[in-house]
Amino acid sequence: MLHVSLILESLRAHPRLMFWTAALSQAVLWTLLPTLFYSAPPGELAITLAVGHEFQLGSDGGPPLAFWLAEVAYRFGGMGGVYLLSQLCVVATLMGIFALGRAIVGTAQAVLAVLLMVGVGFLSVPTPEFGPAILAMPIWTMILVHFWRAVGEKRSAYWIALAVDMGLLLLTTSLGWIFFLLLAVLAASTARGRAAFRSIDPWLCTFVALLLAAPYLFWLAHADDIWRPALVRLQHIDFRAAGYDYLFVFWNLALAHVGILIFAILASPWGVRRGVRIPAVNRLPMPPSAKSMIYFFALAPMLVATLVMVLLGQRWSWAVAGPVVVCSGLAVIVLAGSKIPLYRQRFLSMAWVGFLIGPPLAMAMSLVVLPWIVARDRQVLRPADEIGRFFTETFERRIGKPLTIVAGDSEIAALVALDPDTRPSLLMDAPVRSRWVSVADAKANGAVIVWPATDTPGTPPASIKEAFPDLVVEVPRGFERKGRLPPLRIGWGIVRPQAVPVAAQ
Repeated sequence: MLHVSLILESLRAHPRLMFWTAALSQAVLWTLLPTLFYSAPPGELAITLAVGHEFQLGSDGGPPLAFWLAEVAYRFGGMGGVYLLSQLCVVATLMGIFALGRAIVGTAQAVLAVLLMVGVGFLSVPTPEFGPAILAMPIWTMILVHFWRAVGEKRSAYWIALAVDMGLLLLTTSLGWIFFLLLAVLAASTARGRAAFRSIDPWLCTFVALLLAAPYLFWLAHADDIWRPALVRLQHIDFRAAGYDYLFVFWNLALAHVGILIFAILASPWGVRRGVRIPAVNRLPMPPSAKSMIYFFALAPMLVATLVMVLLGQRWSWAVAGPVVVCSGLAVIVLAGSKIPLYRQRFLSMAWVGFLIGPPLAMAMSLVVLPWIVARDRQVLRPADEIGRFFTETFERRIGKPLTIVAGDSEIAALVALDPDTRPSLLMDAPVRSRWVSVADAKANGAVIVWPATDTPGTPPASIKEAFPDLVVEVPRGFERKGRLPPLRIGWGIVRPQAVPVAAQ
């Protein structure tokens, strides 16, 4: 007797409903988790918001679009708005995968590809940390969709959409240039791509994309303190250390795909007796060019983009890896063949639900329970609102005007810069990181300097002493945290404005 699970039946009868159920469920879970349980932004999100607040054409973090959108979302919706923006990017990414899958493997197998993506860690756990990589995921996915429409299906109307997508990608992440070159390599290596280059459309597409990115490119050309150190690093690179870093990156990529591996094992015929009738998800024959395209963009971004990041010494984390894995689910589906039998349907369903709700549930439990068991500092449990309120109100009470600049330790100072009433500018440890404000501005307009207090008097680090030699160190301020976590002790001092006399305290 042929047994068909409810999920498989829904996949056949209502594929679009299955897609939206999967995409929106993941978005809701990963929006609610940080909104309800995080008291401070994860990773470098606070610094991203501080950079976006200045609305610069560029920064050491790359092109400006993601920083601008983060700031707009924060102004209108607070941190919850930023977390929602992140998940909208994830939903848009899954929509792009679904659209590309429908054009290549059909609707049913496209939904399977989307369902597989719940097993890729880069699209779930790190997504609350909005940044250029999170925004680049949907843009890159739509580039692949429009590239297939324009080149694979020879529909010239999509060159306009592709041009806009490529321009937006160049305004979003520095990796956009790598993806740009990978598109050109694939097009030049296929007959359809070479035929497309004989027309004016791809050249016009390239011109429009560069035109959209022109403001940032003009800014970057004059920001030699950002790209020149990267060239110097390439001349003195330690290839052995870079090789180890490259292996570490690939180890992380492998760990993030454990979910897909588990799905593949559960769906395989291993251990199933012969003669059992198994339902299957079928598709029509694929064009060879589509298969090579999916394999290329599933592997080439991982190999090339991560290598460039390692060689340039860019920071690696799960939050920056999303764009290089958007084709992982489709690649597995294409590799599985035109007829995909689904063995162990019940266990597959249980595993999928587990990967969907397991990580956010486990993280929520750890944030609630672990502080009462283990005294381990968690960045997302720092009292950001209380920290920002204390230092901004103290400065205004003593100096008589709102706080406009905060400096010192970047992680702590960025939390002060999140204060919704004042939104002071963040002065970071290197001039290249905060081009909009300087130490001279801090001395002229006044500032709050903060750092982690590692001793009883709260002695500031040497870098702060050098930048602000006349800084009067205050008694460290302790901020209570829940559970067994010790108070977060922050050393601080106030730089008084040069034009404002010392007030009686």
